[in-house]
Amino acid sequence: MPGRVAYIMSRFPHLPETFILREMIALENLGWQVHLSPLIFQRQSVVHPEARPWLKRLRKFPFFSLSVLWENLRALGRQPLRYFYTLGRVLWENRTSPKFLLRALVLWPKIVAMGFALQAEGVDFIHAHYATHPALAAWIIHQLTGLPYSVTVHAHDIFVCHAMLDTKVKDARAIIAISEFNQRYLRDLLGESIYTKTHVVHCGIEPERYQARARTWQTGERFEIVHIGSLQPYKGQRYLIQACALLREMDIPFRCRLIGGGELQPVLQAQIHALDLDEQIFLLGSRTQDEVAALLDEAHCYVQPSVITPSGKMEGIPVALMEALACELPVVATQISGIPELVRPRQSGLLVPPENAQALADALAWIYQHPEEAQHYGKTGRKLVLQEFALLENAKRLSALFTQIYFTTA
Repeated sequence: MPGRVAYIMSRFPHLPETFILREMIALENLGWQVHLSPLIFQRQSVVHPEARPWLKRLRKFPFFSLSVLWENLRALGRQPLRYFYTLGRVLWENRTSPKFLLRALVLWPKIVAMGFALQAEGVDFIHAHYATHPALAAWIIHQLTGLPYSVTVHAHDIFVCHAMLDTKVKDARAIIAISEFNQRYLRDLLGESIYTKTHVVHCGIEPERYQARARTWQTGERFEIVHIGSLQPYKGQRYLIQACALLREMDIPFRCRLIGGGELQPVLQAQIHALDLDEQIFLLGSRTQDEVAALLDEAHCYVQPSVITPSGKMEGIPVALMEALACELPVVATQISGIPELVRPRQSGLLVPPENAQALADALAWIYQHPEEAQHYGKTGRKLVLQEFALLENAKRLSALFTQIYFTTA
């Protein structure tokens, strides 16, 4: 019997994290009552239509107010040892990461207030997306209220900062990994006991949103390339731009469109201009789900040029790759993290080494020169998405896990 689950994430609405929104909607369709409690309410210019109803029902907690102060004083009065013990562990176990610790202290008062509000609302358990501050919030609430929690681990949240990670995942009732790579990574980092409580549930998409059709093009026809991703270093867009310059040297006509906004937009625009590619590469900014689907439908090929940054930040399994394969697009991606679980070499796409513009260009040229084989990759990719990355089936798996974890072992 579905119950009440509180979803905690860093910020909402957040365009790059549409997969969390889809997951919450799917769980509610399966009968769960989802209480949305983001740590930060984010105002942004582009909001998915599906997110708008959630804006009216999410719980907003200020960083500090009289009501937040009152809840902290109540918690301190009822269980002073528990309050200071929990705060002390947050201070001590995050001491190696000053930035993370500072943010944790800023969030502390509102997390305490959030926890008692969720308990008063009759929430059965908490599910946190990302093992960083959302998991920390779930752990704090668990310590103060006893509410159990689980965590979905994605990418940078386990690859970059390990402060307090072992405590947050060991005290969780379960860990949900979006890839087998993440499951193995946690085992190697934290031990076999973590491996046995980690369940692989892929992020999912709704394949019916995307037009599946064969792509054909002739020699000399403009080759349409698309990439989707926030403009950040680990996405590797600068290597795609370099690869496009190489395609021009190969006399391959193309247009490359990059969907997404972010900190690197002026840097990437300057790179495009310096390479005299202003008429061939276009930064389109943030777009809604429907706009993304329409742009994918116009493409011949999708590219994911992701890299691993010096800090260790990298992809999990990009949802954009699932969307592209749902359209039966041939894809080129880099061989890192969990990407090979979706882009299987010479089956559902081509994989190249990261930070290698020449390899990217060569793979794109091969796709352009072999349209029939490329179409076969796209068809195989869509079948794989339907089998392993469809939202409804993965939401059912998650729902079954929630039921098993929280209502048969409590």
